[in-house]
Amino acid sequence: MPSLPPDVPCLLRIELGVAATSSPLMTISFDGANPPVTGGLCISVPLRALDRMPLREHWSVDGDVRHGHSGNVRWARGGGWLVAALELDESVHGGIEATAAEAYATLAAFAARQPERHVLRIWNYLADINAGLDDNERYKLFCAGRRRGLGEAFQGAYPAATAIGHRDRTRGLIVYWLASVAPGTRIENPRQVPAWRYPRQYGPVPPGFARGTRLPDGSLAISGTASIVGHASLHVGDCAAQVRESLANIAALQVAAGLPPEPEVRAPMKIYLRDAGELPTLRANIPAGIPVQLLEGDICRRELLVEIEGWRHP
Repeated sequence: MPSLPPDVPCLLRIELGVAATSSPLMTISFDGANPPVTGGLCISVPLRALDRMPLREHWSVDGDVRHGHSGNVRWARGGGWLVAALELDESVHGGIEATAAEAYATLAAFAARQPERHVLRIWNYLADINAGLDDNERYKLFCAGRRRGLGEAFQGAYPAATAIGHRDRTRGLIVYWLASVAPGTRIENPRQVPAWRYPRQYGPVPPGFARGTRLPDGSLAISGTASIVGHASLHVGDCAAQVRESLANIAALQVAAGLPPEPEVRAPMKIYLRDAGELPTLRANIPAGIPVQLLEGDICRRELLVEIEGWRHP
């Protein structure tokens, strides 16, 4: 097989399983499980797995993988891709807003120095995401800190992202991201107002993310997607309807990205469920045959019960 040009990444493979892959770029464990030492970047996210057997998320690429750290950023790279992560203690930085500002200033500065400088997809996990009232809600403070930390970075080119609340008081803000040697394309959902254009009622600083990113290998990275049409939350109190609306949003995003709308994917979807008691309802409303990881986590708006993210290959 001929080698790819240096500015075109190889295919990124993402699978669910127990065993590590042969060329691991990153392994993500949930439910308090310690990830195995695989040679790539290993991350443990404190969200309770709702599957009968918690699975790890394995990312792999063709070719050599190198890994290391720079300050408090841990990273791995290979095949034109880079994954990196950091975890910050709020008690050290003075609350969630200041911690988010520090995290994103670090992210932006680190990314600017790398060959894989194009940040395409970000995950954020923080404790007590819905605590606080009005503009002092922790998610809104996180958004303000993220914007302050980024400065001029990502202006007009926000990556896809997820922000979910974990319930482990011993863990701080966890941020990890995917970057590439080549840029992606921001995708917005025609059914939804872009998050970065939300009106003032959702906080003094709107969330800084795109609904999806078309990656340079042709895949679609789907941001955390909920039951929001326009900018309003729909189906309050109805988990089944929220799942269906979220899937409708994902179908519309795929069409906007130039992909067929069918829900079948060849890479995992993660579904975050606020109340584990709604698990039977969730299972009854997700299509069969899709590889899914089910996790208990808090959604950025109190009235939202479920959020879905995933990948779609062309």
